[in-house]
Amino acid sequence: MGSTSQPSQEDIAAAIATAALESAQRGARAKTPRGDSGVAQRFATQLAGSDLPLDDVQYAAHTASQRIIQAAFRNGWLPEDIHQLSLRRADTFAQSYLTDAMAAYIHPYPPATVDETRHEQIRALSATAWWTDATPHLAQWAAEHMLTTAEALTTVIESLALLLLLPKLELIRPLPGTARPHSDAHHPIDEKVLGRVRGLLAKAESTSFPEEAEALSAKAQELMTKYALDRVLLEADTLAPDLPGARRIWLDTPYTDAKALLIDVVATANRSRAIFASAWGFVTIVGDDTDLDAVELLATSLLVQATRAMIAAGNMQAGADEARTRTFRKSFLVAYATRIGERLEAATAATIADSADPERLLPVLASHQLAVDAAFETLFPQSRNRGITIRSADGWDAGRAAADRAHISRTQR
Repeated sequence: MGSTSQPSQEDIAAAIATAALESAQRGARAKTPRGDSGVAQRFATQLAGSDLPLDDVQYAAHTASQRIIQAAFRNGWLPEDIHQLSLRRADTFAQSYLTDAMAAYIHPYPPATVDETRHEQIRALSATAWWTDATPHLAQWAAEHMLTTAEALTTVIESLALLLLLPKLELIRPLPGTARPHSDAHHPIDEKVLGRVRGLLAKAESTSFPEEAEALSAKAQELMTKYALDRVLLEADTLAPDLPGARRIWLDTPYTDAKALLIDVVATANRSRAIFASAWGFVTIVGDDTDLDAVELLATSLLVQATRAMIAAGNMQAGADEARTRTFRKSFLVAYATRIGERLEAATAATIADSADPERLLPVLASHQLAVDAAFETLFPQSRNRGITIRSADGWDAGRAAADRAHISRTQR
């Protein structure tokens, strides 16, 4: 900033990116995932107090953010991933700024060239280009949040520091501008089926009776399985069946490995594969888009039910203090997931056996599974199985008992 020649917007953008990188690197050494706030504040204060034209500084901040968002997208991070990361590692100002930065990046692309998953995630975040072109985005954003220029620039640098050290992930959806409208079209579950499933799961989450909750969840699984099998047979007669897709489910702490196991068993019961990124706390599921919709619906509901059952089991145990320990609760959730997986698999097998044409269906399902396995191995060639240590026999027994209470056979419902 002490140069005799006036820096260009490009120069200022490069300086902002360099400050963000320094903040990120120092933060990594100090194990502070948000970066070094001192670096961000010092540089932002210096930049805001310089004699550079304010518009140039604000436009440069936008340029730097767009380049770093682009790099994060190219490294496989989706809008929801960045949002979940900001929820865990940043303040509300950084969350808001990153949402705007993603909206600004995607806004110029023709809608047909942005894949539906990104569209859905951007819509879910209410990420829109709400600002006008009359003044730089940062000026309007700072006014919206009642921040000074220095405070707004500090947020920019902290937000970008959060992204700069992110690892490269698998590219599970097309980059903005590269989606092919016809081949990448997402075929969601029929709205009537979806409404019935959501209704059953909502009842399961609201009831205080574990047996009723699990029976309702089993009914939801049966409905989704019947719908998926009908779709598999229908697409077997077409020349261009859906290719396997992928999406991520982020998990809340604690016990993320046990919760990941629950998602894995739901994915398996719905003809999909799952892999857990333990360092970041998300599960990637691979499968047909319709099956992935089912996995997300059921797994999200079962995570709520499992947590409630775990707390209830702790309250009912004679040794209540032990039942509230981490070892008991983790063992409970692992056992719950394991038993739920067994029951979902049995329910799926029974639905297949009772289908109108099981002899025709089984070869189609086998071919479908091969396609899913091939897509999974392409995305995750180095994947490996990892066990979970169980340290509480009481927790294990309580978890299996909670998952075993449901009467899920069709004659017992």
